[in-house]
Amino acid sequence: MTKKLVFGHQNPDTDTIASAIAASYLLNQTMGEETEPVALGEPNAETQFALDYFKVKPLRVIEKAETEQVYLVDHNEAAQSAKNIDEVEVVGVYDHHKINFSSDAPLWFINMPLGSVATILYYEFKKSNIEIPSDVAGMMASAIISDTLLLKSPTTTSMDQPALEALAEIAGIKDYEAYGLELLKAGTDLSSRTAQELIDGDAKSFDFNGHTFRIGQVNTVDIDETLERQSELESAMQAEGYDNFLFVITDILNSNSKALYLGDASNEVAKAFDTDIKNNVIDLPGVVSRKKQVVPPLTAAF
Repeated sequence: MTKKLVFGHQNPDTDTIASAIAASYLLNQTMGEETEPVALGEPNAETQFALDYFKVKPLRVIEKAETEQVYLVDHNEAAQSAKNIDEVEVVGVYDHHKINFSSDAPLWFINMPLGSVATILYYEFKKSNIEIPSDVAGMMASAIISDTLLLKSPTTTSMDQPALEALAEIAGIKDYEAYGLELLKAGTDLSSRTAQELIDGDAKSFDFNGHTFRIGQVNTVDIDETLERQSELESAMQAEGYDNFLFVITDILNSNSKALYLGDASNEVAKAFDTDIKNNVIDLPGVVSRKKQVVPPLTAAF
């Protein structure tokens, strides 16, 4: 039997990688499937920290799906998926984003507005009475920490903290807050990364009423230090060729952001965030979540 692939979105983050690993294990245990978790890109520094910490081998990286049937995690939009996603059959989805998906056949589609896909999968394990291996639990705990910024993001729900606490115990994490801070800081050393790597590291494409947008985000502990590279970042953003590019720089310690914007819809973007754009920079106090605090106001503005 050919293994079915399980993968998340392009430019994978910690939730994408951890959820692919966890979903594959769960499917193999409960559905009698033979699946392989893979990735649509190399792990970022934060994810690599978690992989090293829990001694988990990085996933095999692919560009195109190599099997006729696949499972998706942490996304359901074709633009964020494998290059040939329209040529294969999606037989299952685990996600927590807006739904932009259609299928000619019935499938397992689990989409819940929780802080991370790892949270969803924790409760799926629990419902199926399947024991979670300690290394998988560690990756899942890391995913919840990452996606909820240690439970401080507005995407955090009442179901995330119990899941994180339970997974941390299974993984042997004595103090998940201390571990979480180490994990998040591991992804904030931007000095060795090129401008291209920064804008592409966690970027997704969107369409707002006919306006194509690329929205990237990076976490740091010093926004101003990152903005010292503004001209370099803008050159990389222009080279991408999108009509609109919004690059959000988030201070994970103080829960604030600033963004660089290049495009032809300045009025709408300024309206979306009820502020002015000065020298291509937008001040976004209190903004940390692309899903909850960036995409919705842009959707409304357009």
